[in-house]
Amino acid sequence: MATTLPTLTPEQLQELIQGPSDVEWKYDMRHKCQEILPGLFLGPFVISKQLDALQQLGITHIVCIRDAKEAFSVKPRFPDHFAYLTLDVADSDEQNLIRLFPGAQRFINDAVAGGGRVLVHCNGGISLSPAFVIMFVMQHHQLGWEDALHFVQNRRYCISPNGGFLTQLKEYESIYRATIAVQNNPRAQGQRVVSRRKREDEEDEDDAIREDKRMMLGTDTNGSNERQTVRLKRSFQHTPEPDADAAMRTEDDDAMMMDS
Repeated sequence: MATTLPTLTPEQLQELIQGPSDVEWKYDMRHKCQEILPGLFLGPFVISKQLDALQQLGITHIVCIRDAKEAFSVKPRFPDHFAYLTLDVADSDEQNLIRLFPGAQRFINDAVAGGGRVLVHCNGGISLSPAFVIMFVMQHHQLGWEDALHFVQNRRYCISPNGGFLTQLKEYESIYRATIAVQNNPRAQGQRVVSRRKREDEEDEDDAIREDKRMMLGTDTNGSNERQTVRLKRSFQHTPEPDADAAMRTEDDDAMMMDS
């Protein structure tokens, strides 16, 4: 049965961003997972090793985000029971998460659309996997990066994305908002297409004009202007005028021959 993540009113979103005031967070809760959105859970690697717990939660899909150095231990444990997406990343300021996010986003959306429930985890569930979930929440609910951070943090209090990831969250807000603006303004998109085509047509026309000039001038491989040279040669060639004296001499000779 196909489902989608719910769309909330601004009032509901604000309430969720502020978070419940009566939740008591305990240290050992970081070893469990929390439901961030309906059907979307965030937690540490340890929860992904507990088959019974995953089945009780109804998990069907798992996004395993790990540092490449942890690949020998942080890996899919139950490939026969769940669909996995594994992302090898580095928990460092230099790691580009924005480039990897679209694949995770599609995986989550497809899972939820098919009625599934998704667990997103890294090793500790503190920095890496929360950054992905924050980006997902940000775009899904069209929130600013800080509101999305608070949204997730109010459900899993222990998250703390590193400074580089926070910078990328800010950058991703600008990216997704620009994408939505283009999608909501097909006229602007069409104008860009027309402008690009006009520019291409002008470039083609300029190329054609240059080619016509080249053909008219007849430039040869040595850079000389052959046709111009031909015109110059022709300008110095002329047909000599008839010689009047010679004509008169010819007439006199003819007359003398007739008299004789």
